Amino acid sequence: MNIADIATQEYIEVDVGTRMGKVRSMFEDGNPKGIIVTNDGEYEGVISEREVLQSHVEDDAKVKALTKPSRNAPAPKVDREEDVRETARVLIESNAKVAPVFQNGELWGVITDDAILEAVIDNLDTLTVEDIYTADPVTIEEDDGIGRAINYLRENGISRLPVLNENGYLTGVVTTHDIADFVIRESHSTTTGDRVGDTDRMLDVPVYDIMNSPVETINLDATAKDAVEVMLEKDYAGLIVTPEDDDRVVIGVITKTDVLRALTFTEEERMDVQITNISMLDTITREGVVEGIEEVADKYQDMQVHHAHVRFKEHKEKLRGTPLVHCQIRLRTNKDQVAGTGEGYGAESAFRVALEKLERNVLEMKGVASDEEYRGQLLRKLNEL
Repeated sequence: MNIADIATQEYIEVDVGTRMGKVRSMFEDGNPKGIIVTNDGEYEGVISEREVLQSHVEDDAKVKALTKPSRNAPAPKVDREEDVRETARVLIESNAKVAPVFQNGELWGVITDDAILEAVIDNLDTLTVEDIYTADPVTIEEDDGIGRAINYLRENGISRLPVLNENGYLTGVVTTHDIADFVIRESHSTTTGDRVGDTDRMLDVPVYDIMNSPVETINLDATAKDAVEVMLEKDYAGLIVTPEDDDRVVIGVITKTDVLRALTFTEEERMDVQITNISMLDTITREGVVEGIEEVADKYQDMQVHHAHVRFKEHKEKLRGTPLVHCQIRLRTNKDQVAGTGEGYGAESAFRVALEKLERNVLEMKGVASDEEYRGQLLRKLNEL
């Protein structure tokens, strides 16, 4: 299936000279997936609500400040005759929910993550939530301030945080959109009173005050189709994954992005590797990343890697012009999910550190499994099984 029939010519477009204050209002009024940015009519890039929220750009600044070439994510672009799998890959690797669609070299329209999911939803009942969800998500407590939530979202490159009470039970969820809506609403409030110019106080407001509750949850044995149907119906970007017997315990998160990533899985002998912010690769290539992960996986023949996701994120700190980069490698295997993270100056350095941590975690996982197997053998010998 190609995207010719599911792309749309209905989209929001702004020029690079548009004020950021106006763009923030657009997200508040229409809640678009993203906004296409042009420069004298020529395509320049896409900006998302997450980028607007996490940036420190003032309202009087121009949109150009968020679409300059040095941005982490490459400007996504697809042809109107492109297939769904490759389009999903473009959205994932550019960390976007909308991409411009070109026909004969001209900007024709856009394709969104929702349009792709709606087109393939009937084929998603072959996957379960357990096949594609993200385990051990980042969480936040009810009393933590909005400032901390923003930091968690920015540091981990995510868009939602499960909110836990003092007992560690799920009570709500706070998203990028919730925070953006609150910040914009407060910024537009009266110019007199306690909060005039008091940004710090705004960031100290507990997430409990803006979180969504009750929370929409789903179990591991539900199908990906079930999850997508709920997300599309409720207009949610993700759901919290809980055990079937207790919807207060958070064990993971499943998002539209997770489902899109599953669409890019291949049945080739070569390991399927997804790289987010691929434009940050410097002295290492995609091939080098794949080979590094395969070297780790090949050391443990009993561990089959179904899919690997590598995510790069650039920090402001630099050393002789080279930015400090954070790298996370997450493997989905026949044993369990396992990850490794690391930081270094430049993408290759960060990747090597993360790869070393990944291998240590694989060894630990293998050791735990071996310990359990040995314990089971002893118990059987003692007739305790």
